[in-house]
Amino acid sequence: MTAPVRFPRFFVTSPAPCPYLPGRSERKVFTELKGPHADSLNDALGRIGFRRSQTVAYRPSCIDCNACVSVRVVASEFVASGTQKRTLKAHGDLVATVCRPWSTSEQFDLLQRYLSVRHPEGGMTTMDEVDFADMVEHTPVTSYVVEYREPSEDGVKPGRLVGACLTDRQCDGLSMIYSFYDPHHEGRQGLGNYIILDHIRRAHEMGLAYVYLGYWVEGSPRMQYKVRYRPMEKLGRSGWERIASTEQDRLIAAAVSNPRSRDDAAGPKDGMPAIAKG
Repeated sequence: MTAPVRFPRFFVTSPAPCPYLPGRSERKVFTELKGPHADSLNDALGRIGFRRSQTVAYRPSCIDCNACVSVRVVASEFVASGTQKRTLKAHGDLVATVCRPWSTSEQFDLLQRYLSVRHPEGGMTTMDEVDFADMVEHTPVTSYVVEYREPSEDGVKPGRLVGACLTDRQCDGLSMIYSFYDPHHEGRQGLGNYIILDHIRRAHEMGLAYVYLGYWVEGSPRMQYKVRYRPMEKLGRSGWERIASTEQDRLIAAAVSNPRSRDDAAGPKDGMPAIAKG
């Protein structure tokens, strides 16, 4: 006799101020990821626009607003722009290592430096090392941390850690849960872009179709970097659809003409909702 299928239970958060668009409120629907089928559930939910944070999968469920759009890069067809080629060349000496999802003090120190510059007033600035460990280690799915280090001086000891990304391996792609990097390193401009480019390369080499970048919000300057990777798909009412080249040209031009300011860095970064803590 076949065991009955247990569907996940979904919950909705209370409305709260939107961290991306002033004057609006946000609401999320979420469910718990647990048990032996957590990977397959995470895969299925990821394909319909959910994101993972620790043991929770969530997606926006806002009233009268659908500004948050799930986006993913088609890794097998990706073609780097001139700027992206220069970024790849500039950081080509970095040593990337795939590590088990186990937090370190070195990673936490790097995160604190990153948050102090890129998200100085975001909720994550209150995290202590235990909170960071929860963020990295409390995962019921296939996850790892990719560390990016400069070459070591002696070839033995690990080099300087300049970037890291908590990543989920899904059946059809890599989901970038949270990335951070050294914002003070004058010789390492564009590290955030490089980490995305490296994940696109990794997905292609692994035979995975996509790199999931989370939510893109038109009108939110700190989210505009996500539209720079081609080709890109967005999730709409009829499913995933390719963003037309002319439309992506317009979005990229708008992102270039309206660069992110320091004020835009005040809020949180996509991928770490408050519902995951506590």
